[in-house]
Amino acid sequence: MDTKHIQQLTSKLQELKAEVAKVIIGQEEAVEQMLIALLANGHALLEGVPGVAKTLMVNTLAKGVDLGFNRIQFTPDLMPTDILGTEILRQGEGGKQSHFEFVQGPIFTNVLLADEINRTPPKTQAALLEAMQEKKVTYAGKDYKLDEPFFIVATQNPIEQAGTFQLPEAQLDRFLLYVKVGYLSEADELQVLLSTTTNKKAEVNAVLSKEEIKELQYLVREVSINEDLVRFVNQLIRSTRPQDSSVEEAKQSLRWGAGPRAGQALILTAKARALMNGRFAVIPEDLEAVAKPVLRHRILLNFQAIADGTTADQVIDVLFSKIELKAAVL
Repeated sequence: MDTKHIQQLTSKLQELKAEVAKVIIGQEEAVEQMLIALLANGHALLEGVPGVAKTLMVNTLAKGVDLGFNRIQFTPDLMPTDILGTEILRQGEGGKQSHFEFVQGPIFTNVLLADEINRTPPKTQAALLEAMQEKKVTYAGKDYKLDEPFFIVATQNPIEQAGTFQLPEAQLDRFLLYVKVGYLSEADELQVLLSTTTNKKAEVNAVLSKEEIKELQYLVREVSINEDLVRFVNQLIRSTRPQDSSVEEAKQSLRWGAGPRAGQALILTAKARALMNGRFAVIPEDLEAVAKPVLRHRILLNFQAIADGTTADQVIDVLFSKIELKAAVL
């Protein structure tokens, strides 16, 4: 892949951001983190109160890429077969025997929006696990490969508890990034009010093809990272484990730390961010920018920390300031 072609590909990422910005005002950090998850070939969980454009954000991103898109509205009565598909009996014709045929469910797409994922029971949530990790669906003993790229974006509401089911840790860990979608600034909210209460609708154009996204996902893994930074990532992840941590605040606040998958996620997402910014080497700022969405769902606070109002993001900030290797790499 020549340099000119790589530059053309990476420039399209800025075009995609511009297309999304036609509809999504503000929320630049959340949009960037969603794109990072796509480039790193992972999945994203968006959390925010109602009305902050979580669903619209995913719909708009899907329009900006030339990929298949499906949406599933997760409800308490949703069944695994409503996601994966099911077998139906086909009547034989011309003397042929009747046979069962697998009919693919909405998961067989490139971009899947799992809307309000915490409204469905764990049994149905678990239907996504194999697809998220292995990019395939197993039904009646047969494997059905999912088309690539395969990108799940799930949304959930943090404040509504009635009729919701907390995502198990194993499910959370399958999400590369846990993205917090907050309220807009006053200026951005004013712009939303002005631009969305008229008949004028913004048109979003697809700027990236399926093959181009696959090329970008390949390029992400080609981005270089200094071995000192890899050592820092290793030290950071190990410091989240209270039984092994050298950071006192981690021992006091955490019940459980992140596993090796967190280190892989931190490096890959930092590489994706570097590529998005036109760089082919990771710098410390890349790691710091993705640390919270990578780690906040992979560390568990203990009861005392929760009672004191400590958040996972606060613990991550402390870890970044206390790890000795950080001084060496900065």
